[in-house]
Amino acid sequence: MSSPAISHFTTVGGDQRSEVARTLVEPVPQSLGMLDLFGLWGNLGVSLLGFTGAIFVLQPNGVGTPELSLAAALVSIVLGTLLGTWAVAAIGVAGTRTGAPTMVLLRGLFGGELSYLPTLLNILQCLGWGVFELVTISTAAHTVAPSLSRTTYILVAGVATALLTIRPLGAVRVLRRVAAPLVAMVLVYLVVDLLRHPLPGFTHGTWGGFWPATDTVVAAAISFAPLVADYTRHARSERTAFVGTLLGYSITQVACYVIGLIALVTVARTPDDIYGAFIAVPLGSVCFALLAARELDQSFANVYSTAVSIQNLRPLWDRRVLAVAISVVATAMALWTNINDYENFLVLLGSVFIPMSAVFEVDFFVGSRDRWDLGARSRDRWGMVLPWALGFVTYQLINPGYIGWWVSMWSSIDRVVHFHSQPWMSASILSFAAAAVATLLGDVAIKVLRRPRLAR
Repeated sequence: MSSPAISHFTTVGGDQRSEVARTLVEPVPQSLGMLDLFGLWGNLGVSLLGFTGAIFVLQPNGVGTPELSLAAALVSIVLGTLLGTWAVAAIGVAGTRTGAPTMVLLRGLFGGELSYLPTLLNILQCLGWGVFELVTISTAAHTVAPSLSRTTYILVAGVATALLTIRPLGAVRVLRRVAAPLVAMVLVYLVVDLLRHPLPGFTHGTWGGFWPATDTVVAAAISFAPLVADYTRHARSERTAFVGTLLGYSITQVACYVIGLIALVTVARTPDDIYGAFIAVPLGSVCFALLAARELDQSFANVYSTAVSIQNLRPLWDRRVLAVAISVVATAMALWTNINDYENFLVLLGSVFIPMSAVFEVDFFVGSRDRWDLGARSRDRWGMVLPWALGFVTYQLINPGYIGWWVSMWSSIDRVVHFHSQPWMSASILSFAAAAVATLLGDVAIKVLRRPRLAR
């Protein structure tokens, strides 16, 4: 079945009853306001994994190594969040301007058929994280209420995820009205309770490892780059998309990391102790239960974006059918897959999209000035693969991740090219910068070559 040509998307206004069209070729309702997007991204900025992830900020060089000072850790959290979220919000603006979801936007960057490569990677990534979130939800819920089995919680979470994906704009509005206020109250309560415990000296510790710590926070934020336009394409304005995404996600990710950090330096000495520390405070079980239920927005976002990504390959397929089918697959995988072995692979996939975001933003806003052909048969732009690959190689040379054979391969490459990663190097920031500069130089070179020669 061939994909119909789509050179542009028709956007229409909407109201509180508007919903996403079934297929990719129908008009795109732009009905989400500032509070809607603030609520969506505010909820996505909070994650149970984020609380425990604070250990990678506190001890960026590994367990048992010197800890960052609170001053260094807090600066790392704020800076890393802003850098990562700024890049995500910029892609969100492109979604609002064109009405296209993220993977369809890549038709303009790489070409119609060439966009299938990052699309397939994103399908694999989103499905994997969707499974991971179902496992996380079931583990957290079983911790609070062990009377039900983890299998039961996975099944309940899978059904809830499927229901949310059928009416995604409605789900966004529910998150804004119900989940966001509850999450805000829980976060404030946890901060106040944790601050009753004495903190170590603000400058006690080291700044060594500051950039690797920042790298971790950047990566957490920018991991949403392949998803963001799936939602901001429905924003009422570009300003709404940018500000709602930037503020919503930044505020809550910073809060999430700070709470995890405070817990680690006060009542919990290891990430495994954090959940128990939360439950131990007065009303802690209620707070933790709310956070576990709220994690459904993560599984919803990943499953829905998997469906939207598939529509880049098959625009006429019904996204409701796709979303339900993907929810079933994700639930089955959560029941029978050892997802812990898959986490490192998901992190590796995430590193693919950091330099791609740089190539995207430089070419869209500077090089091509948003004059992209979003048709399914748009010409392939192999030149855009080069800066993307350069950024990816830069990332892997600095931080190849945790998969044994992959790390060994890049360690061998490091020795061949006589490259030695330094403590100040940030894989996310430097790979983004390398890809951005290479894209800018490439766009300039193309314009020079295309410039008509003056008659002699």
